[in-house]
Amino acid sequence: MTTLTKQDKLQLINSHKRSIEYSKYGLELDIIQENAKTTTNQEEIDRLTDLIEDADNQLTALNAELAIVNALTE
Repeated sequence: MTTLTKQDKLQLINSHKRSIEYSKYGLELDIIQENAKTTTNQEEIDRLTDLIEDADNQLTALNAELAIVNALTE
């Protein structure tokens, strides 16, 4: 059993979401950089795209948890 308040949980979830969003944007920039090269590495682009998809899945899971926590009564 946790002693975290609803507000604590909401802040923590939002902090995790923000961190993932920063990482995701960084990955998008990595793709831009890779595409700017004279010879692009498609395997690297595919790897980065997979990581972006993972980030999207994590954000979806956190949004689901956010909805659950928002529904809690104090």
